[in-house]
Amino acid sequence: MSETPALTPARIAAVLERTPRSSFVGGRFLGGTAALDIIDPATGAPLTQVVDADAEAVGLSALDAAADAQDAWAATLPRERSEILRRAYELCHERADDLAALMTLEMGKPLAEAYGEVTYGAEFLRWFSEETVRQPGRFRHAPSAHEGVLTVARPVGPTLLITPWNFPLSMGTRKIGPALAAGCTVVLKPAQATPLTSLAFMAILAEAGVPDGVVNCVVTSEAKEFSAALMADPRLRKVSFTGSTPVGRTLLAQASEHVLRTSMELGGNAPFLVLPSADIETAVDAAMLAKFRNNGEACTAANRFYLHYSIAEEFTARFVERTSQLVLGPGADPATTLGPLLDEAGVAKVQELQADAVERGARVFTGGGRGTGDGFFYEATVLADVPLSARVHREEIFGPLAPLTVLDDIEEMIRAANDSEFGLMAYVMAEDLGEITQVTGRLESGMIAVNRGVASDPSAPFGGVKESGLGREGSHEGIAEYLETTYVRLPL
Repeated sequence: MSETPALTPARIAAVLERTPRSSFVGGRFLGGTAALDIIDPATGAPLTQVVDADAEAVGLSALDAAADAQDAWAATLPRERSEILRRAYELCHERADDLAALMTLEMGKPLAEAYGEVTYGAEFLRWFSEETVRQPGRFRHAPSAHEGVLTVARPVGPTLLITPWNFPLSMGTRKIGPALAAGCTVVLKPAQATPLTSLAFMAILAEAGVPDGVVNCVVTSEAKEFSAALMADPRLRKVSFTGSTPVGRTLLAQASEHVLRTSMELGGNAPFLVLPSADIETAVDAAMLAKFRNNGEACTAANRFYLHYSIAEEFTARFVERTSQLVLGPGADPATTLGPLLDEAGVAKVQELQADAVERGARVFTGGGRGTGDGFFYEATVLADVPLSARVHREEIFGPLAPLTVLDDIEEMIRAANDSEFGLMAYVMAEDLGEITQVTGRLESGMIAVNRGVASDPSAPFGGVKESGLGREGSHEGIAEYLETTYVRLPL
């Protein structure tokens, strides 16, 4: 990638001018009158408008296209599907400037992080282009008969993919990549707040050679009506959702009508444990990433910091120092290291959780207020002496608020970490192998990062336990979510 170009008003206007503004169905953008505002979180004002599709009519039209294309796409040679995904990967890098600009504009993350998401998101396309030609299957002799046991993997069929607003590109590629690799057609529903990146990605997929109808994208403000209409149709065979646990519960109930295959990547409440043997600089580096990356708006973000009393004072001092150095501002400004939150509701939630903790005895060590300007800004904030009764220990923050709680021993830290309905991500900071194995072997979490602030990797299985979801995305498990196993008994 060349040197990052400045996100000037002229560049913003040019990027928006070449970005589609309407749903993509059957290989074309539908057009229409744009009336749905897309808000710039850095200003609170409309950035542009897109066409608000009729949920049922356009949604079922998209499912028509996906269902009509399913058999031909499933019959496409794996190598051909692989090459299409590889070309899409390359095009994402070629269009990195536009994709990064759109993500910063519509959800607020710093531009440097948006470029990082282009790299991360595109990697799912490359990974699953390679998995396409390595789909599972086996043959063996039946132990008690002169017959053979043949197993083959087949695509589940048309899929509904529902993505959140916080990672507008990578949440789409993480679902679309394995679906196309497996031979499934797709109807994508991006978040209402951030559809521009998804629409730009549709143009990339079409250019890469994805046949008409194989991938469709519907932009609508009627999310409930849209999902209900598609999930009531027996032609749909799978739904994959990333978002809140309450919405996931509703979708699981709807999926039961036709016994749909489901993948659910739901809420998180990640504990961050700093154990007695932790290297403080390593722990602080990891904490800065785990808490403040993507403005704190990530399901994997560190939500609860549990510090062993023996290292608490040193860690707190260094963490507060580093946090106070973050630069709050518009993501388009190259100097910004912490951008705005998505909307006013996000700011209000952080304020509410902070106020609850302070009322219960917590102290504000740095930050604690709104930033200046008209956007949805909130200062990077560290709270110390946060009691276990505070709401921040039970509720997902989704913002730049770091609550620190000091505990007396490792057993108490493990109990506190597991005291949650969620189990998506956990962070463990330690140098002693005995401490690491003691803790990681008992944490109730689908993913654990040791001495690192980021664990997501397209080659690794992403997903949680308990009420953080069902299934895995990425790695070999990711494509298996879109495949059915058929057993054939053969005479020998």
